Order: sequence, then structure tokens, then C-alpha cells
Amino acid sequence: MSENIKQAIQAGKTALGIELGSTRIKAVLIGEDHSPIASGSFDWENRLENGVWTYHMDEVWQGIQGCYRAMKEDVQAKYGVTLKGIGAIGMSAMMHGYLPFSQEGKQLAAFRTWRNTITGQASQELTQLFGFNIPQRWSIAHLYQAILNGEEHVKDIGYLTTLAGYVHWKLTGRKVLGVGEASGMFPIDSGACDYDQAMVDKFDALVSGKGFAWKLRDILPQVLPAGAEAGALTPEGAKLLDPSGDLAAGIPLCPPEGDAGTGMTATNSVAQRTGNVSAGTSVFAMVVLEKPLSRVHPEIDMVTTPSGKPVAMVHCNNCTSDLNAWVGLFGEFAQAMGMKADMNALFSTLYNKAMEADRDCGGLLAYNFFSGEHIVGLEEGRPLFVRTPQSKFTLANFMRAHLYAALGVLATGMDILLGEEKVKIDQILGHGGLFKTKGVGQSILAAAIKTPVSVMETAGEGGAWGVALLAAYRLRRQGQETLEDYLADKVFAGKLGQRMEPKSEDVKGFEDYMKRYGPGLAIERAAVEHLN
Repeated sequence: MSENIKQAIQAGKTALGIELGSTRIKAVLIGEDHSPIASGSFDWENRLENGVWTYHMDEVWQGIQGCYRAMKEDVQAKYGVTLKGIGAIGMSAMMHGYLPFSQEGKQLAAFRTWRNTITGQASQELTQLFGFNIPQRWSIAHLYQAILNGEEHVKDIGYLTTLAGYVHWKLTGRKVLGVGEASGMFPIDSGACDYDQAMVDKFDALVSGKGFAWKLRDILPQVLPAGAEAGALTPEGAKLLDPSGDLAAGIPLCPPEGDAGTGMTATNSVAQRTGNVSAGTSVFAMVVLEKPLSRVHPEIDMVTTPSGKPVAMVHCNNCTSDLNAWVGLFGEFAQAMGMKADMNALFSTLYNKAMEADRDCGGLLAYNFFSGEHIVGLEEGRPLFVRTPQSKFTLANFMRAHLYAALGVLATGMDILLGEEKVKIDQILGHGGLFKTKGVGQSILAAAIKTPVSVMETAGEGGAWGVALLAAYRLRRQGQETLEDYLADKVFAGKLGQRMEPKSEDVKGFEDYMKRYGPGLAIERAAVEHLN
């Protein structure tokens, strides 16, 4: 087996996916059967500077080179081969945000990530103008807010893109985006697989009196569906990825996608009536629709699959950050007691402990808000843990309360889709860090959304594997073969995952918890107001 993989690597019959997530940049190399054969990662963290959540661009390249180098070393250690050629490459990153550049390629403002909730006025005005929900984190909301703020740099914009689009541009010279990623910049017309022209015209008319030299289409990336030709690695791009000089130029890249699109791909959730929940630093549910929603819901984003199909998205800024912080605290305690704390074992132990808890968490209450949450009307966040003197304060209840908190806002949005809009879902697949401990996050998600949840063996691979699959599709698609057919027939055939039905006692326990959660948001709002 190892010899076959070695030959595939040497023959360039591989695909590489790199995804820049919120806390980790990951590279996954896959073989001819689409299974991961090597990986590498690099940890990083956003920073709050001048009231803006951001990353610096030098950190982007430090991280990409670090995770690529780790993956390349993994190839060398496992197969005794120096990685020089790859069949195809895919780049992915956190969706949305704001990265403006001048015509000459100079960055004009700090990168504003999806985590910012500083575009409330723009979001509201554009939603009204378009008759289409424009969330605060979307690129067009950031652009219009910068215009409303009178920011000097706006007149000089030559190109506006996302993090994935920026990296792809630097590797290939091409200013393009996959349609799924583009749908988080500006609304998409799924029939045309392009920006909605009527809304483009409305925006241009809205800002026509500002005297800008650009029109909207002049500065946005070109939109491409999955499988489209999206450029190749330039000599400069090859050096950026692998400064050692081993990597050859000329490798084709697939259209760059966002973490939502790669999550859909990694869970085979790109066909109608399928959905997935990605749960890591943030949590979002994606449901591929059969028909449009009955009305605009500010809690629901409309985006697309990597092939352009309409998707309802419930996006929450906060998921596991607070959970991870508490597990880290328990790790500190273990070290202080002279015990060696393996973090994987610690997560597994504490998550499994939550399964012993009272189903309503014994009266405990947690809010995991590191940043704001538009669905519950918060512009900022303060992580909180609250209890009454009568609460049952046990480790099991404590952990379960924080697991419930990680999914509290998501459940609020999903109630609109499944309850009010009566959206039909045949399957929901979970992926991301919340599902690594077998059965725990899965059972709690099933209870929170009252829907069966499946988790595949590849759930922990996440978006880097998903964009590697998109790169493989770009390389190997036959004729007019759709992404849906490629994934169903060539990647996921026979792989159904472990399905878990919601248990009635878990559903009731989560509902009881949420009866405290809604009114308790007043405590969170007071904390935001008084804790600076």
C-alpha cells in the first residue's frame, strides 16, 4: 500500500488542500482514492486591534509555509519521497471579511475578518435595498460601511477579495473566487452562477454620487463554479508555498472556496435536501434548498454550494472557543497536580463526562460569546458561566452546559428553517472539532436541532480535505460530470457514516436549558455593557 502511494506521489497523482481556519492552518494531501496520505498544520490566532478582529498578511504566509513544510516532512517520513509535484491544489479559508487592495496590489486597510460585528448600519440598509439578507460579516457590508464611515482608502480600491481569494491570487496571478465563497461577498444568481446583476446595479446607483472611479464589478473577483479552470501555480507562487524551491510551478488550482463550501464537500452535502453542521471556532449549518424561503429572515444567510445551488445558512460566530478555554484550564490544574495532561485525552474525558449529566444541566447556564452574535442581537460578547444557589454544580453538568451553549444560537436559527419554513432535510452530517469525541457532540446536536445526525470517519479532516476533493474534481472530472455525482460515486460511495437519532430525553433536556438561555441573554447584555 505504501509503495502504491509513493508511486502516486512521484507521478503527481495527488491533490492538495490547504485551509486557513480561525485557529489552525491545515494542509491535507490525498491520494488517488481521495483518502488523506499526509498532513501538516500550523496554529495561529486572530487579534483585536483598534476594535477590529484581524490577522496580518505576513502571518498568513508564515502559516501557509509552516503547514506545507509540515505536510512535506510527513510525506518524507512516511514514504521516503521529496514532494516536488502535485496533481492539483485547492485553497480555502474563512469566508467573508474585507481585504481591499489598490490597482498596484498594495493592501489599503487591515484585514477585517468574519468575526467583526461593526457593519450594522450597512447590513441593515443593504438588506432593505436588495430585499435580501446581507449579514454584517459579508464583504459588501464591510465595503458599504467603509463608505458610510467616509474612510479615505475606499476611492483607491482596485480589488476587493476574501482571504482565500487573496492567497489564490498570489499563487496564480488570477483574481477569481469559487461561487460558494463569492456568495459570502455579494448575493449570487444561481441560474447565472454569477453576482446578481440587478443587485449590482442597485449598489452602483446607491454610491454613484460618491465620485469613485470604480464600479462594483470592476473590483470584485470573477466567479467560477467547482471544476472550472482557475489558473496554475506561477514560479513566484511555488516559491511562496515552498521556499525550499522543491515544488514545481504549473500545477493547476481549483477555484478557491470558503470554509462553508469545503465543509459541504467534505460531508457530501451538496445535493438538495442534504445539510451539514460545521462546528469549530464558529458553528454553522448549511441546508441545500429545494425551493426559495418564503421571506427574508435576518437570522438566515443565503449562500450557495461550490456548484452554485442555493443554500440556507445559519451562521454563529461562537462555538468551541470557550469550551477549549475551560479544557485548557483543567489541563493547567492537572499539571499543577503533577499529572501529565494529554490534551486529546483531556478533551475526550471531559466530553464523555458530559454524558453523565442531568439532561437540563442541573440548572447551570453558560454563554460562549467571545464576539458578537447577530442572531441574538449582540454586537460584542463576554464569555459567562452562571448558576443559582440551587443549581447542581457538578463536573458533568458543567461540561454539558458548555456543550449546550456551543449550539444554543445555532438551535435558534435552525428552528426558523425546520419549524417556520418547513424545510425538508434527508440527512445532516456533522464535521469539525466538536465531533472528534465519538458520540458526544453528535448526540447533543441531534437533540438541539431535533434531527438525525451522521458523522463520517473523515469528520475530523474538515475543510482542508474538502478543498483537496475540489482540487481532485478539477483534475479528474469526466466531461460534464457534476460535483454531486463525482462526490456520490467516486468519493463517498458506500460511506454513510454513523447515524444517531435524537433521544426524547435529550431533546427535552435541551429545550429546558433553552428556556433559561433566552431570558438569561439579559445577563449577557449587561456584561457587554458593564465589563470593558
